Amino acid sequence: MAFQKAVKGTALIGGGAIATVFGLSQFSQHRNKHGALVQVQAAEAVPGRKEHLPTREQQLAALQSGAEFDVLVIGGGATGCGCALDAATRGLKTALLERDDFSSGTSSRSTKLIHGGVRYLQKAIMRLDFEQYRMVKEALEERAHLLQSAPHLSGALPIMLPIYKWWQLPYYWIGIKLYDLVAGRQCLKSSYVLTKSRALELFPMLRRDKLVGAIVYYDGQHNDARMNLAIALTAARYGAATANYTEVRHLLKSSDTGRVCGVRCRDVLTGKEFDVRAKCVINATGPFTDSVRKMDDQEVPNICQPSAGVHIVMPGYYSPDNMGLLDPDTSDGRVIFFLPWEKMTIAGTTDSPTDVTAHPIPTEEDINFILCEVRNYLGPDVEVRRGDVLAAWSGIRPLVTNPDSKDTQSLSRNHVVTISDSGLITIAGGKWTTYRAMARDTIDAAVREHNLEAGSCRTMGLQLEGAQDWSPTLYIRLVQDYGLESEVAQHLASTYGDKAFEVAKIAQVTGKRWPIVGKRLVSEFPYIEAEVVYGVKEYACTAVDIISRRTRLAFLNVQAADEALPRIVDIMAKELNWSEQKKKEELEKAKTFLYYEMGYKVKTDQLTDSSEISLVPADIERYKKRFRMFDKDKKGFITILDVQRVLQSISVQMDENTLHEILNEVDLNKNGQVELNEFLQLMSAIQKGRVSGSRLAVLMKSAEENLRRQAIPVDRSGGGL
Repeated sequence: MAFQKAVKGTALIGGGAIATVFGLSQFSQHRNKHGALVQVQAAEAVPGRKEHLPTREQQLAALQSGAEFDVLVIGGGATGCGCALDAATRGLKTALLERDDFSSGTSSRSTKLIHGGVRYLQKAIMRLDFEQYRMVKEALEERAHLLQSAPHLSGALPIMLPIYKWWQLPYYWIGIKLYDLVAGRQCLKSSYVLTKSRALELFPMLRRDKLVGAIVYYDGQHNDARMNLAIALTAARYGAATANYTEVRHLLKSSDTGRVCGVRCRDVLTGKEFDVRAKCVINATGPFTDSVRKMDDQEVPNICQPSAGVHIVMPGYYSPDNMGLLDPDTSDGRVIFFLPWEKMTIAGTTDSPTDVTAHPIPTEEDINFILCEVRNYLGPDVEVRRGDVLAAWSGIRPLVTNPDSKDTQSLSRNHVVTISDSGLITIAGGKWTTYRAMARDTIDAAVREHNLEAGSCRTMGLQLEGAQDWSPTLYIRLVQDYGLESEVAQHLASTYGDKAFEVAKIAQVTGKRWPIVGKRLVSEFPYIEAEVVYGVKEYACTAVDIISRRTRLAFLNVQAADEALPRIVDIMAKELNWSEQKKKEELEKAKTFLYYEMGYKVKTDQLTDSSEISLVPADIERYKKRFRMFDKDKKGFITILDVQRVLQSISVQMDENTLHEILNEVDLNKNGQVELNEFLQLMSAIQKGRVSGSRLAVLMKSAEENLRRQAIPVDRSGGGL
């Protein structure tokens, strides 16, 4: 049977692989022109790297050329792209097909951590599970590689474990020191113990009562979607024919042998169908592993059991800029993390069983559970408000298990390579950190099974797109040479690495004294319009690709992403020759994505036309008075004209589109006006903490204060000249 041919990934690590990881003789080091130390593989020559990235049209032409590929990978997540990169660098003729966008699934919805797995090590020790130990060991080795392969997209992050019981201090200290010990030379920095006062100094938001101290250890953190894209782009530069929005309809099989020999696929954007022939087909589809396996054999048992992890994003002031927090033992046994990321704070959980066919939509129950756990760890002086949830998403983790198992919490993230009777190779399970080792094991199996002529794995030490000439001070050149804002320059350098100069070259002139170039998409984030143009060069085909994976705006603030959409669609329309109808469709699709998959629905549900008004009489009278300052005609509602009139009286300028957006946030029945009842519902929701950052509420309060100051007569104000 096919499953009997399965080979567990960690078991494939033999002496040769260990030597590859630790064998310094296979590598040489040099400093690039910016002075950064880089590591290059010297054992075997890697095929040439293309200077110019092929367009999507050129990639599709290569796929439709009729030539037979050595390897065809289905799936454009981290593992699939890793397989394509591994195969291409071995000199194999490689193709990759992804039915959506690169990193559109699990790989962009992770915790953003590059880690070995502290809790897996704990399980390995408690259960004397050597296989779990080897998995952690391998993950820690791969963590070091991932940090070195794309230093612009990743870095070390200190993570605090707050201790509230004295007996936990030696228990966790021993566990974390073992984590350091297992990492060996790949240990990022040594863990250490903090006193209560020092812990509060570093993480002042922590709950003080009963706090004994804390332990700090180090793991890695990265921009997951951009890392996935960097792997895909690097594979393309090494000759892989990669195409997003190209779905596999069914597998092709040889009439003589019954072996898989290619796929029938369809360009999702044009509807055109075509065949791609290959000696070896690899299934790397994450949570959808079993659906592709059933294309090969309808009777094959499931090997993938999905588990969902819900994440929310909150303002950056909820955590220190450079310190995360992790609780390995929450009230319901799940792990909760609390991490700074992209100047925001991510909080989330792991391991909740789910149905892979369901939309990964975060529920209000999920969000409230996370907020409750966050409140348990933050001091009483920090009000954790529901309205501070800026985005929310659910990521599906493809855990490999016995199909009859129901307890996902007891599962490791180990990976399995299976080979079917017809030669379909499936890579399943694993985790982000070990994508390279998973790809190595998969291509090794492909070479053996299909007798492909290829050398050994060459991705250890290989630098990804943007890493070759990157240095930590690269952003300074962007500021000096192009006149970009420092914040924007830092963002470009940490997102595109040495390719940031290509983005800067196409940045538009602002018309201001400073910055000279770089028009922002939204004022509070460093994303600029030139990134949309460059995103199209990076195979972005839809507005969703831009807001969620080329930039991370949708993951950071759904409302800001929604506001940026019209401009993004306009820029993409010019680059891709979209019609007005296509622009409307793209705008609608992107809004639907934000509404359901990124938490906009649960955010807007906090203020509906049935929301309760729970204000004391004095507050109701105060808010009515504020409302009447705008509703001079006593209509019972206010319009854009009313707001414009008040703003003009206090000499404030605001364009009409912005005013439309501001009123639309509160216009619950969408009739183009804000009624008194809607305004009172808003103020009640703000008081309860369900809504925060309402621009209309801030604007009306500010206008009221300005008008009040203007109304104070000179003899009452203390005189004057």
